[in-house]
Amino acid sequence: MHADADLILAIDQGTTGSTALLVNRELEILARANREFPQHFPRPGWVEHDPDELWRSVCDAVAEVMTRSEVAPSRVAALGITNQRETSLIWDRASGKPLHRALVWQDRRTANTCAELKEAGHEDTIRRLTGLVLDPYFSATKIAWVLDHVSGAREAARAGELAAGTIDTYLVWKLTGGAAHVTEPSNASRTLLWPLVGDDWSEAQCELLRVPRSLLPAVRPCTARFGETRGVPGLPDGIPIHGIAGDQQAALFGQA
Repeated sequence: MHADADLILAIDQGTTGSTALLVNRELEILARANREFPQHFPRPGWVEHDPDELWRSVCDAVAEVMTRSEVAPSRVAALGITNQRETSLIWDRASGKPLHRALVWQDRRTANTCAELKEAGHEDTIRRLTGLVLDPYFSATKIAWVLDHVSGAREAARAGELAAGTIDTYLVWKLTGGAAHVTEPSNASRTLLWPLVGDDWSEAQCELLRVPRSLLPAVRPCTARFGETRGVPGLPDGIPIHGIAGDQQAALFGQA
């Protein structure tokens, strides 16, 4: 990190667009930029995001905010992320290529799966373990759907060739050039795989919902050092990623 680095770059990756903010030590906004990206509706009740389009919107917002601020990129001391939460995807660890578009939190394609789990008597157990209702809104059944519907995906997952995560996890992977596969509790807690009590993914939930544990990211505290930028257009390498929170949790601080 440059000796003169004194600014914070914030990325807000939302459902319809990505926003970048550059703020100083007094939390004054020096510049703001937003880039929308397409929504895909292949069938009624299905909602998808193209990961490449999403990532491009982040890069374009960051580039614009740096241009508008008229400050040297070397002044960015750290980067933080807030994001739409339950939206999730799977990608190849070696190439970084997504297996499928991200399934958005609004997507209802796994409603039948959730109904079958309820009929089998799992709803109360899931609520007790995770604090969540059994619903397609959350990530786990979305991840399982992709594994079931992309040819060879389950075999590749068993071989350790795939990575999965919510949008924060994918952004950190991209921002670090594939060096970090991580998340934090406010996002992990929206997957149906994170227990109310404990500090790791629930093996029982992973087995029940058919999500291999090997797919999932490491979980670190919200203010941990998640990695450093590498190969991000318009930014120097080595900027630490030092804070992540899901959008609803981050809003608590944004409104304070």
